[in-house]
Amino acid sequence: MTGLFYDKPTANIPQASGSAMAAKAAYRFLDNEKVEWQAILAPHYAATEERVREAPLVLVAQDTTTLNYSSHPHTRGLGPIGTDSEAVRGLMVHDTMAFTPQGTPLGLLDLQCWAREGIGHRHERYQKPIEEKESFKWVESYQAVSTVAKRCRKTTLVVMADREADIHEVFAAKAKTPHGAELLIRAERSRNRKVLEEETTESLWILLEQQPLIGLREILIPPNEKRAARQAILAVRTRPVTLKPPARSAHLSPVAVWAVLAQEINPPAKVEGLEWMLLTTVEVKHKADAFERLEWYAKRWGIEVYHRILKSGCRVEARQLENVRRLRNCLAIDLVVAWRIHHLTTLGRETPDVPCTVYFTPSEWRALTTFVNETKTPPDLPPNLNEAVRLLGRLGGHLGRTGDGPPGTDVLWRGMARLADIEFAYDLYH
Repeated sequence: MTGLFYDKPTANIPQASGSAMAAKAAYRFLDNEKVEWQAILAPHYAATEERVREAPLVLVAQDTTTLNYSSHPHTRGLGPIGTDSEAVRGLMVHDTMAFTPQGTPLGLLDLQCWAREGIGHRHERYQKPIEEKESFKWVESYQAVSTVAKRCRKTTLVVMADREADIHEVFAAKAKTPHGAELLIRAERSRNRKVLEEETTESLWILLEQQPLIGLREILIPPNEKRAARQAILAVRTRPVTLKPPARSAHLSPVAVWAVLAQEINPPAKVEGLEWMLLTTVEVKHKADAFERLEWYAKRWGIEVYHRILKSGCRVEARQLENVRRLRNCLAIDLVVAWRIHHLTTLGRETPDVPCTVYFTPSEWRALTTFVNETKTPPDLPPNLNEAVRLLGRLGGHLGRTGDGPPGTDVLWRGMARLADIEFAYDLYH
């Protein structure tokens, strides 16, 4: 089924299946009580681990997204994904994806998917132990990555997360996990972290702002729904600190980390300047170390791109599958499809000169080259990956002008949908 979905990532199940009989078989598979979404993802996890094993350094981003199925009110087993008053129904998804330092996604290492039973009051949630809170997802994800790290001892895995993951339990899990993954977490200013330094009783932020400037670093800020991409110049300060556990977690021990504070200078008018306080278990002894940690964290945006591919490209929120069992099983397939699209997009830029056969089958690249170039005879040798990606982009509407840049994920998934039919016609003709 993954192959069918990959060929037509924007299609619904009947369209992707190609026939009524195949669609019926697909629905039976998704609804089979013996089929679990975790088992569907298991081979992908194993393949990801093999790719991780080949790299000296892997950045592992974890993040949470919501899937809104409110337009399908008859779907059974959904839960609230907004406030109680909003009555928005869907699923929560917390995924953990491995990336190269250059930003190429290697695949998923963990996934958590659940339907909330209710939001509840903040006071009630506060009183619960961490294992009963939704925020335990960050610890569970870290533990899953650490299990991989113990099997891939020649690879350094660094788990990255945004401010929501700034909870003491995550750092405590690292402290008691020998040979576990490292951490790189953005701190949440409103949590007013306290430090246990002998010379001060100040908060983390005040202490770091008192440190001398070690240098300026220019970094690309990726776009999101609220801002356009831009180059930012950051003033950088750093020092090792010992974080005091908050009152609610007084039973936990203090943890020693390195803090890197980066604050944008001279941001554009009417634009809030960037400020990152990064907490990491990877030592920061020199200016180059601090700059590198900033570059690492900037790669975390790749998982947000992945979520956009999952929703806009694979259109997972448009699935109409009656119950959560079917939705989760189908989601497991869509997750792998979305990764393949993301992987192809970045791989074509990172290793443009390798033969396209690392990704395309002989039938695919021959159909692609003959159709786009309007010729009956394919080349004797396969094109390199960069050229094949650009040809695929042209199928999806990429004009390929000098200032257009390489094809993005949007045009590539449209190109893939067209290539499936073109390849079928090519095979019939030959």
